[in-house]
Amino acid sequence: TPLAMMMLNCVFGGDGVGLINLIQYAILTVFLAGMMIGRTPEFLGKKIEVREIKLVMLSVLAHPAVMLGLTALAVLWPDATASLNNRGPHGFSEILYAYASATANNGSAFAGLNANTPFFNTTLGLAMMGGRYLTLLPLLAVAGSLAAKATVPAGPGTFPTATPLFMGLLVFVVLVVGGLTFLPSLALGPVIEHLQMLIGQLYA
Repeated sequence: TPLAMMMLNCVFGGDGVGLINLIQYAILTVFLAGMMIGRTPEFLGKKIEVREIKLVMLSVLAHPAVMLGLTALAVLWPDATASLNNRGPHGFSEILYAYASATANNGSAFAGLNANTPFFNTTLGLAMMGGRYLTLLPLLAVAGSLAAKATVPAGPGTFPTATPLFMGLLVFVVLVVGGLTFLPSLALGPVIEHLQMLIGQLYA
């Protein structure tokens, strides 16, 4: 659960980064919903246009690009795997968790991973910087772009965002984007590790 929450960039319950990521997904959701039903994509009385969506998608994609890119580099780097006390799926889970935590949280790691090496110190530091600034800067640009726009009064073509339907769509978009992005990496580590434990218990 902590790994999944960090992969979703603390969007459910995060005090600071969770709020800004929730706004990012809300803009994406109102855009997708508006396009699907032919209504004007507006959020907080501001029209959502091409510039805002490009910046939002840049922020959405930066988070997994940093996390998964550095995880892949660590798996392929010859000296990095020497820091593992565990091989196979659990070792992969240790590396994945370290970069997920550095990208989205405080940079903790499993006890089985020796992260105090030049490679991990450098790449985990890069993950912290990328996970914060590459997601924050595009959203600040979105805020500036929306602040410069005139407020549009709500009309019959406006998609309402203060409804249970929109809340459900928002949660759905967060889970679909997160699921499609991180499910393959989870299947290589935590999922297969859990299945191995279940099979081991069945045949014990």
